[in-house]
Amino acid sequence: MTDLTAVELGLDTFGDVTRDASGTRLSDAQTIRNVVEQAVLADRVGLSFFGVGEHHRPEFAVSSPEIVLAAAAARTENIHLGTAVTVLSSDDPVRVYERFATLDAVSGGRAEVILGRGSFIESFPLFGYDLRDYETLFDEKLDLFSRLLDEKPVTWQGTLRAPLEDADVFPKTENGLRAWVGVGGTPESVVRAARHGYGLMLAIIGGPADRFRPFADLYRRSLTSFEKPELPIGVHSPGHVADTDQQAWDEAYEGFEAMNNTIGRERGWPPYSRMRFQRDVGPEGALYVGSPETVARKIADTVATLGIQRFDMKFSTGTLSHERMMRSIELYGSRVAPLVRDMLS
Repeated sequence: MTDLTAVELGLDTFGDVTRDASGTRLSDAQTIRNVVEQAVLADRVGLSFFGVGEHHRPEFAVSSPEIVLAAAAARTENIHLGTAVTVLSSDDPVRVYERFATLDAVSGGRAEVILGRGSFIESFPLFGYDLRDYETLFDEKLDLFSRLLDEKPVTWQGTLRAPLEDADVFPKTENGLRAWVGVGGTPESVVRAARHGYGLMLAIIGGPADRFRPFADLYRRSLTSFEKPELPIGVHSPGHVADTDQQAWDEAYEGFEAMNNTIGRERGWPPYSRMRFQRDVGPEGALYVGSPETVARKIADTVATLGIQRFDMKFSTGTLSHERMMRSIELYGSRVAPLVRDMLS
């Protein structure tokens, strides 16, 4: 039986471009430097993982997570560093492997990669990919990457990339590379992750966590069916921690409103409202926003409900300031993490 008290608690950021105290929009460069400082603090307060997302749009400063993570590696000691996610469909699996094997070297074996298709499509035209190949690109590249993880010469052929014949890829890692697949919630994606032997990272950004229990159960059954060893399941969800519930809600709302309305204009969503926000931060919502006690209680419930091995809170959202994010990280590591383990024990 899984020891729930051993759950890893991590953080994710997309490098959201935010504002300073005067309301002035920060530069992309300053935002990236702030992300490195956030990783350093996450390490200092004892968290397990720090993930940086890959995006190619104006709201987010980070398009090359591995470079940001390498900078963080030089200033941290224990925390694992990875992506949330690497958009494998519009990248080359060989280059992705090489970059993460290099990050693993400079970090002393602390690199992880979470592979996915992402929630945006800007990278496809940017790098010359046809969206009509959306499914095939991910299927083929995930298959190739899984073979590269064996760190042996690879012979492989697909339909959308040049074949490889007895190709060896460098550098080699010292102890292998931990790899996950990020899933938004389709059974096919869950089974695919199990078939290739990847950890499963569930992106729960709407609704209660228990509606994802069938996916966790399907993943475990699929691992058994494919004769794979037991592999971890994680959850990625947005959140923010402050000293009280009301303070956390007041600090976080503007950022959630800004981000939801920006994306919503593209996707035809209705305007975000405080009423919807309060529902989302409640027991049936997917936002982990509140005091340390409130956030810890909600995380512990998610861990117990799904039997997961890691919970990553996406602590950056929209215009939420660097200073408030730093306080959230501090509370998450020093207060939320021990409370979660106490609750689960």
